[in-house]
Amino acid sequence: MPDMKKYDLILDALQQLLEEKKIQNISVSEIAQKAGIGKGSIYYYFPSKDAILDALIKRNYEEPLKTAKKLAEQTDISPFTRMAMLFQACRNSSIAFLKQHDSSSYNASAQDLAFLHQKYLNHVISELKPDLTEIIRQGIESGEIHFDYPAALAEIVLIVISVKLDNSLLPSSPEETEDTIRGLISLLEKGTGVEPGTLSYLTMTQDRS
Repeated sequence: MPDMKKYDLILDALQQLLEEKKIQNISVSEIAQKAGIGKGSIYYYFPSKDAILDALIKRNYEEPLKTAKKLAEQTDISPFTRMAMLFQACRNSSIAFLKQHDSSSYNASAQDLAFLHQKYLNHVISELKPDLTEIIRQGIESGEIHFDYPAALAEIVLIVISVKLDNSLLPSSPEETEDTIRGLISLLEKGTGVEPGTLSYLTMTQDRS
């Protein structure tokens, strides 16, 4: 059974090195040295440096994603309310990413940040998609949502929400971001056959601060 203490030491070591060096200049040997373990031990836990980075991203944003997963099980709550709560979890994860990888605290190039950002988005979307799909499917079964492709709808929504809320790939003003979210909500209402205004409260995920 893997030693979770060593596992976390490896992730902590990469976290510290990311604050000191660019990603491409960090070697597995350096991670091992920083963690205080042998290089061979690294490969017992991870096949590559890239896999260590994936695990670090997963650990850093685990809590808001756990919250989202619980929502799919709470069938006593309206699917629309759960969608709003899931969007908020997505936003919380985005805020955590931006704070963690702010260029003022990380010795990261624009290329590094773009690489980290791509990994972050992939993780968030892939983790949240099954849960949002299930929430939409439950809404279809209850007759509250009218749509034939729940998985496709979940993916489209998460891509738009993730990209707009973290505001890194396509920097926008708060007003522009809000307009995009309102447009998405309008499309959701029309596409799922609910009354106009039913999903307007999903804009609560927006915060102009």
